Amino acid sequence: MDLLSIDSLGDAEIADILDRAEMYFTGNRGRRGTERLHGRIVFNVFYENSTRTAMSFATAAHRLGASAISLSVERSSVAKGETLEDTARTLNAMRPDALVIRHRENGAPAAVAMIMDAPVINAGDGTNEHPTQALLDAATIRRRLGRIEGLKIAICGDIRHSRVARSNALLLPRLGAEVRLAGPPELMPDGVPPISIDEAIAGADVVMMLRVQRERLEDELGDAPGEYLARYGLTSQRLATASPEAVVMHPGPMNRGVEIEDRIADDPERSLITLQVEMGVAVRMACLELLIGS
Repeated sequence: MDLLSIDSLGDAEIADILDRAEMYFTGNRGRRGTERLHGRIVFNVFYENSTRTAMSFATAAHRLGASAISLSVERSSVAKGETLEDTARTLNAMRPDALVIRHRENGAPAAVAMIMDAPVINAGDGTNEHPTQALLDAATIRRRLGRIEGLKIAICGDIRHSRVARSNALLLPRLGAEVRLAGPPELMPDGVPPISIDEAIAGADVVMMLRVQRERLEDELGDAPGEYLARYGLTSQRLATASPEAVVMHPGPMNRGVEIEDRIADDPERSLITLQVEMGVAVRMACLELLIGS
């Protein structure tokens, strides 16, 4: 079994991952070690930069008793022109127990999964999907609010280029939430009904902000300093229109003062951003155990 997209998982498997993650999180906030995957090897192969995802997968493997081995792509044979497929064949010959991959091209993890004998986990492919991020977001929401069903969740920002938004838009409605997608018109995917940031946030129980992925833009937005925050960012005034108990999320990295005000990002009562990172380790422990522990 591979974890390439949210649709890779059945409802029972999603419930299993969320329940396992809660167990690992409550076990000394995820710091308690276990030997469930003792002797197993997990390869981490990241063709794009990462802090949260790469480190949390490595930490998750370690806490399960497995060895996490990271390929330094920029110092590998990729720099000499080796193809993705040949790299996958080489790594497969080393017989890892799982391979975690992030790649700039949509569909790259699926192509690697066709070659690998071990389970492949998609840690983000281009603008396509980031399934474990959506799972950790769901686990974070459930941890803080006690449920997902019936919640109104606003996801705002660069929706067009966000694999996080795409995976959340697949997962959260399956768990009973109403998802509202909003952003600048030029950063919205085709076919998504346009609503304003203000409409999306009004009455929302969860507000998830996304950074503008300027590295993927063909044309600059042309926004002056502070203009994006005023027009499309999460300000105190906008957050005041959400549910009184609304919480704030961000998958990171944040561009402070662009898509989110500092005071909101650092609010100890409403911001779940650090909790998302903590829950990320627990969720990835659950995913690794599900895929290779049986």
